[in-house]
Amino acid sequence: MLNAHYVALRVISARRAFSLLFKQDEQEQPLAEIVSVERGQYVSYDFEDWRELSQLRREFEPELHDWVRTVRFYIAVPRIIRVLSFARVPKQVVKLNRRNIYARDSNRCQYCGKRFNTTELSLDHIFPRSRGGGNSWTNVVCCCVRCNVKKGGRTPAEAGMKLIKEPVKPRLSPVVNINLASDKYRSWQQFLDHAYWNVELK
Repeated sequence: MLNAHYVALRVISARRAFSLLFKQDEQEQPLAEIVSVERGQYVSYDFEDWRELSQLRREFEPELHDWVRTVRFYIAVPRIIRVLSFARVPKQVVKLNRRNIYARDSNRCQYCGKRFNTTELSLDHIFPRSRGGGNSWTNVVCCCVRCNVKKGGRTPAEAGMKLIKEPVKPRLSPVVNINLASDKYRSWQQFLDHAYWNVELK
C-alpha cells in the first residue's frame, strides 16, 4: 500500500485492499485507488474500472494474477493500492527473529557456504553467548549443524573458520525482499527504493 505521495507504507491483505477500494469518504470520494504497471507505465483504476479490466485479464492472462471469486464475477487481486489521503510513513522495524535471519542469509551456512533446508540449520553467535556475545544482527548468522559443532564455544578465528560475509541489519524485511524476486511482485521495487532514499535520517 502507498500513501498519497506514492511512498510505500505496508503490505496489507487482499481483503483489506478491497475494503479500502470499495469505501468512500464523507464527500463520497473513494478512499483508495489501484496502481497497475502496464508497459512500463503506472496506471490508476477505481474499483469499477478494475472489475471490468479483470474480466479481460481473466480471459486472456489468468495465470499472471491471483483471483478473488465473488457471487457474480472474478476480480484480480491488485498488487499495489494507493490511499488518496495523506498517510505518514510508519517507522520500519525489522524484527530480529529466526525467520528473518534465515531469509537474510538465504538459508546458507555462513561458514561453509552451503544452502540447507531450515530444518538442517541453526543459529550461531559469532562471539559466543557463553562469553557475553548478545543477540544482534551483527552477531547472529545462519549455520549448519556440522559447522556449529565444529565452532563450538569459540570465535571463528579461534576455530580456524571464516565467515563468507559480514552480517548486517537489513533495511527492509528480508522476507519481503525474497518475494520481490517473483515477477508478480516486482512492481513494488520502485516504491520500496523510493522509501529507502527518502526516509528521514535520525
